[in-house]
Amino acid sequence: MSDDVFLHASPAERIALIEARITAALAPVDSITVRDDSALHAGHAGASAGGHYAVTVVAGAFAGKARVARHRMVYDALADAMQRGIHALAITAYTPEEFNLLSR
Repeated sequence: MSDDVFLHASPAERIALIEARITAALAPVDSITVRDDSALHAGHAGASAGGHYAVTVVAGAFAGKARVARHRMVYDALADAMQRGIHALAITAYTPEEFNLLSR
């Protein structure tokens, strides 16, 4: 994903790009949800620098990894967009087993 593609994308296209990058990096992904929270941060000092997003990812690739390592995997998948286009990213990362325990 080049910076230009992300920067010039519509809000829906940005969400699709985020989903695609994370899915490609962590395949197979059991579930991914991306929420654009940018409107909640209008007027925030960094809001003009990019969007605010929240992602929830369920992937086997997280097995045996600490929370910080899981977050790093997601950040790495979005590295170029994190430089320009994404100002803030909230990450929730589960293995399929962890997510299934929560769903009970």
